[in-house]
Order: sequence, then structure tokens, then C-alpha cells
Amino acid sequence: MDRVAPPSLLDQARETASMIKISHSIFALPFALGAAAIAFRAEGTVSIWTLGWIVVSAVAARTLAMAQNRLVDAHLDEANPRTAGRAIPAGRVTRRFARMMVVGFAALFIASAGMLNPLCLKLSPVVSVVMLGYPYTKRFTWLCHLWLGAALGLAPIGAWIAVRGSFEGGTTPLLFGVAVMLWTAGFDCIYACQDAEHDRGTGLSSIPARWGVAGALKTARFAHLACVALLIAAGISSPALGWIYFAGVAAAAVVLAYENMIVSADDLSRINLAFFTLNGLVSLALGAAIVLSAVFPSH
Repeated sequence: MDRVAPPSLLDQARETASMIKISHSIFALPFALGAAAIAFRAEGTVSIWTLGWIVVSAVAARTLAMAQNRLVDAHLDEANPRTAGRAIPAGRVTRRFARMMVVGFAALFIASAGMLNPLCLKLSPVVSVVMLGYPYTKRFTWLCHLWLGAALGLAPIGAWIAVRGSFEGGTTPLLFGVAVMLWTAGFDCIYACQDAEHDRGTGLSSIPARWGVAGALKTARFAHLACVALLIAAGISSPALGWIYFAGVAAAAVVLAYENMIVSADDLSRINLAFFTLNGLVSLALGAAIVLSAVFPSH
């Protein structure tokens, strides 16, 4: 039998870029930029250096989490018909290469945090643990969706600390962080509905596996309602946010309502639209609204 040549490093790099979906950094990055904009306004100055390293650290943290998730779950993905074709189970990326990516992005994240300020550097190992720990949570708790949400929710809080060097006056980014956590947990509940039966059969924990698809969709709706309420509270708490921001919140609320309407326990065919496209719109709308409201006061 002819021996199959292992994939080249270049091929694995290309597959990894697809596997970890760097483009999905769009979910958290706009909130980080929005929080940074509010913090810059409070400081009365803008630093392109700081802004650049915020972007690098946010993308590195999210990519670290995704690479770790794909690596740790490779054997689970292999056993699931929906995910068996992913890069690692299919052999297009080796586990060794994936480990190198995890270590590399962890180093990049910590280094970029160090370029921001001492407090960011001190907190970077804690954030790294949150990012690296997510794939293990589904082994023992259905709260795994909230853990994932917390990982993304750290973005606006981290951006605030990156600009100000402390968490002083951080009520608004904290509200953003919890809102992002609930928003993410909600759409992750929707996405996990695809694997409810598989997770239940293999002993993995998730809200769909525990309470069924209908229960998970109800949970997602509640989480998204709470998210919108917190976004409104964030707008009220910050003098930097005016009608532009609230218009963005209103637009995001409409998109979230539509997202929850197009998926039902009897029809999961539009999950990809709900998960990827619509949540990308939510993040972009809110991020733009926060930045514009901070740059152009509209009170």
C-alpha cells in the first residue's frame, strides 16, 4: 500500500486558518474597540499604538481559544458525523501542528498584553486559562455555554484596562462584558442544538443535551433578552453614549429577535444563518454604534 505523504507546513497553515476561522473574531473585536473608544474619550487622547495592540491581543486570544477547542475536541469531532470532516480528524492538520499553533498564539497574546501595560501583562495568564479551559467544560457541565460567553465577554473589559491601565470607572465595559457573555451563551445554545442527540449519547454536557432543543431555544431567547437589557443599562450608565448607541442597540435587538424566530425545535435548517451571519451583524452594528457615539457625542 502506498504511504500517504503528510500535509506540508504551508498546507497545514492554510487549513488552520480555515479551521480556526479568524474571521469570527468579528464577534468580540467590535466590543473591544467600542470599549476602547469610550476609554480614550475618558482619557482625552487616542493612542494608535494602544489601539493596534488591542486588536492584536483580541485576535490572538480568540484564535488561541479556537485552536485549543479544535485540538482538544479532535477525537470527539471524529466520532460526530457533522464534524468528522474538520481539519484535524480528517488528517489535513496534524495534532503536533495544532499544538504549535496553540503555543504560538498563547505567546502572541501574552506578548501583546505586555506591550499594552503592566496590569494587562499580569492578567494575561488568567485570561489564557479561561481561553484554554473552555473545551473541557462540556465534559462536566451544561454551563459550558456561559464559559464560552465569558471568554468573549472579557474583550471589552480587557480593552478598557488596556487604555486606562486600571479598571477604575469600568461600570460600562463590565455591563458590556456581561451582555456579550449572555449574547454568546444564547447563540451557542442555538448552535449546539445540532448535536443534542450526539452529545446526549456520548455523555457530553450542553443545555440542548440536558433539556432538549426546545428548552435550549427558550434559554437562548431569555439570554438575548437579558443581553439587550444590559446593553440599555450600559448606555444609561455612560455619558459617552447617546442616541446613536441606542439606535444601534435597537437594530441589534431586531436582528436578535429575527435570529430566534428563524430557528425552531422542528426546523434547524437555518442555524448557520442564525449563528454566523446574523450574529456578525449584531456585533458590527453595536461596535459601530459604540464607537460613533463615543467619537460624535449625541446627547
